[in-house]
Amino acid sequence: MAQVSINRDLGEWGLSTDSGERARLLQSPSVDIAPKSEGEAPPGGAGGGTTSTLGAIFIVVNACLGAGLLNFPAAFSTAGGVAAGITLQMAMLVFIISGLVILAYCSQASNERTYQEVVWAVCGKLTGVLCEVAIATYTFGTCIAFLIIIGDQQDKIIAVMAKEPEGPGGSPWYTDRKFTISLTAFLFILPLSIPREIGFQKYASFLSVVGTWYVTAIIIIKYIWPDKEMTPADILNRPASWIAVFNAMPTVCFGFQCHVSSVPVFNSTRRPEVKAWGGVVTAAMLIALAVYMGTGICGFLTFGAAVDPDVLLSYPSEDMAVAVARAFIILSVLTSYPILHFCGRAVIEGLWLRYQGMPVEEDVGRERRRRVLQTLVWFLLTLLLALFIPDIGKVISVIGGLAACFIFVFPGLCLIQAKLSEMEEVKPASWWAMVSYGVLLVTLGAFIFGQTTANAIFVDLLA
Repeated sequence: MAQVSINRDLGEWGLSTDSGERARLLQSPSVDIAPKSEGEAPPGGAGGGTTSTLGAIFIVVNACLGAGLLNFPAAFSTAGGVAAGITLQMAMLVFIISGLVILAYCSQASNERTYQEVVWAVCGKLTGVLCEVAIATYTFGTCIAFLIIIGDQQDKIIAVMAKEPEGPGGSPWYTDRKFTISLTAFLFILPLSIPREIGFQKYASFLSVVGTWYVTAIIIIKYIWPDKEMTPADILNRPASWIAVFNAMPTVCFGFQCHVSSVPVFNSTRRPEVKAWGGVVTAAMLIALAVYMGTGICGFLTFGAAVDPDVLLSYPSEDMAVAVARAFIILSVLTSYPILHFCGRAVIEGLWLRYQGMPVEEDVGRERRRRVLQTLVWFLLTLLLALFIPDIGKVISVIGGLAACFIFVFPGLCLIQAKLSEMEEVKPASWWAMVSYGVLLVTLGAFIFGQTTANAIFVDLLA
């Protein structure tokens, strides 16, 4: 691939070179990248990272799998059954993998090492700012979803421990959902979110992987050997309409979104080459696909059209194996919230410092006060919204639309701009094909984002 310098002069944007240092806060957990230097060799040369191919596959799978797993059985129901759900995921997987490869290509061309740095360098100031705002909004929405998941799972666990029926009637105040979410958030999440560094990332990653695989295994086992009291409702065999299929897209986007973490992972590999990276992300996405399909198909066939947006809520509270799965999910979310908040806070900090024209190396006391204030505002807003938005499906639908921007829109824009920059070096037929594909990605992502936004405004708010 021809090495192309794309919008490398930060001075034309009026930016300090320090702004790139803040962006490295968005590295994926378990990824270690040395800071860039002025005389650094181009990516793809001998100066690669230390992550092996298998290690890169594991990190990408880990970044992909998460709490979105719980919504996949409901996505199969929304799409209209097993056949429609499988077809939708297989079709979208092609675009998802291509987006990961495009980001690696643009990372090499621009010599940038994080997602938003690549978008800034390739697409310019306006698109770069929009990308950072989208990352902050996405992480904020995901934190809300995490708190809702904590409340959902705690309701079931408390119902068994207190030996009382679920629901609002007759329950003591200390089992109230709003109280338990708030107590858990203040005791565990807030203290983990305030520190400047998050050294527990690797432990959280391992915990998340174990919990995800356990949940998938339980859902598959419960389908093969169901409990007597679990009888499925109507099993849909075809979608009610094409709109129903499109409504399942945000869940797929939310589940497979690992693109923001993928750029630092690519640059941490021993061979940061686009061709080798294509094999890494293809293997990783196929593993994630197997997990999501196993969960989605078995969960949907177990409960049919009556499946809950959080599939674990469909199982009886007294089931001990499922209770362990709920505990795994709670622990995973408790450690994942601070990581997502850390990423969102880093973007907000970078935007604020850039707007104020302040350098990164400033007074430590001012940085600490600003960090604590940002954390408290973020924490309280997400907590309040989680307390009054009990439906996890609606939240995932909205942030799934934003995930579509990271998967389709920004990679598509990067591909278009990169090809425009090297138009003289590429044959016309190849150039038009790549530009057309970039336009297709942008159009698809914009459609998903627009649809979820319209649903949130005109369906949920006006209902």
